[in-house]
Amino acid sequence: MNRHITSLVALLAVVAVSLNAAEDREPNKPIGIGQGINPGRVVWVRDAQVLDWQGPEDGHWWENNRTRQDRVDGMMKEAVCRLTGEATVAGAWDKLFRHLNKRRGKGDVGYATGEKVVIKPNWVGLIYREGHVDLEKYTFIRRHDYMNTSPQMIVALVRQLTSVGVKQSDITVCDTLAVVVNEYYDILKKEVPDLRIEDYGGKFGRIQVKNSGTPLFWSSRPQGKAQDYLPTCFAEAEYLINFANFKAHMGSGVTLCAKNHYGSLIRWPVQQGYYDMHPACFSKETKIYRPLVDLMGHAHLGGKTVLYLIDGLFSGLHPRDPVPQKMRMAPFNDSHPCSLFASQDPVAIDSVAYDFLWNERTDFPRQGGVDDYLHEAALADNPPSGTFYDPDHLTPTRRLPSLGVHEHWNNATEKKYSRNLGRNEGIELIAIGDR
Repeated sequence: MNRHITSLVALLAVVAVSLNAAEDREPNKPIGIGQGINPGRVVWVRDAQVLDWQGPEDGHWWENNRTRQDRVDGMMKEAVCRLTGEATVAGAWDKLFRHLNKRRGKGDVGYATGEKVVIKPNWVGLIYREGHVDLEKYTFIRRHDYMNTSPQMIVALVRQLTSVGVKQSDITVCDTLAVVVNEYYDILKKEVPDLRIEDYGGKFGRIQVKNSGTPLFWSSRPQGKAQDYLPTCFAEAEYLINFANFKAHMGSGVTLCAKNHYGSLIRWPVQQGYYDMHPACFSKETKIYRPLVDLMGHAHLGGKTVLYLIDGLFSGLHPRDPVPQKMRMAPFNDSHPCSLFASQDPVAIDSVAYDFLWNERTDFPRQGGVDDYLHEAALADNPPSGTFYDPDHLTPTRRLPSLGVHEHWNNATEKKYSRNLGRNEGIELIAIGDR
């Protein structure tokens, strides 16, 4: 009898979590304040012709033009131009730089020669301690086709930056826990020889990432933990570009722009002696403190971010899937998503990607609490958890403002958000290509 009661209680708990998740997904109920030149705008570019790759039996997706660089370049141009409403890449980037500088009190000024830019990819498949890369030879051992931010996407982005006056040597690509394998490094350096590439190991022309003296404070105010600091390249940069991946996650449900900042600290997320980021990130509860909000809002992370991007060429489930998985939902229809997402709003872009992943999958993105960090971030000035979010000060001093706008689309067929429906609030999804 006790066993049956226990099973019933467990079943009711699962039902409760499911009901809470369904309730949280009420469509077109925006919270927070949209960010950007066009507040809350997210651009989704899809090009089914960008890939000429049939799967692992057909070489690797990053080699021999299997990911077509010319098509990626075109996707990146569409993304920044449609995001800003400008006809040219130069006009788009001038608007992006000026908007960020006005927002942070530097005035209506664009990019100035010599200012440094950091690109933060998600190269979790290259993490130094997981055995997928050879730490002596800097080559793949396994997981050659994992869903990392693609070198072709980074090349397209760097081409744009250099075309508007940013020197190659003033651009750094950095994922603090990654070892940048030769397979990626050679592609990047062939196109951009003076590009700075910082990684965990610092061998064979890479630069070893180092800590600065710029601290990050967790708003849960943990006691007795080692102090976290931002990498020097992040602290010294004027601008940051967050270039995440389009993946589900077995712990947190999704891993998008916010969680990309796990690789913006030079220590393992659960490293002994430091604050353990996983419990509050992976929790299935709601209305609780979320460390992702501190990462999103820190002055040297979210505060410097001029553009948020999600490489959606491929998708899959981290860490289970060693290779990309095709997506069933329309318009993908059992193909790779072949997509790129762009926004100036860190909450809106993750909200849109989450809607796609929730609709596509029946497992981890549908757990309770997955989008709780988006609720906390959208309402960071008065969050449901009651947390005083202030990652820039040792003691609570200045609350973060709303970091962006969160809502869910009306349905997976139309994919319309509040601004698409004529309202003057919420998200606006601009879809380009076969949708």
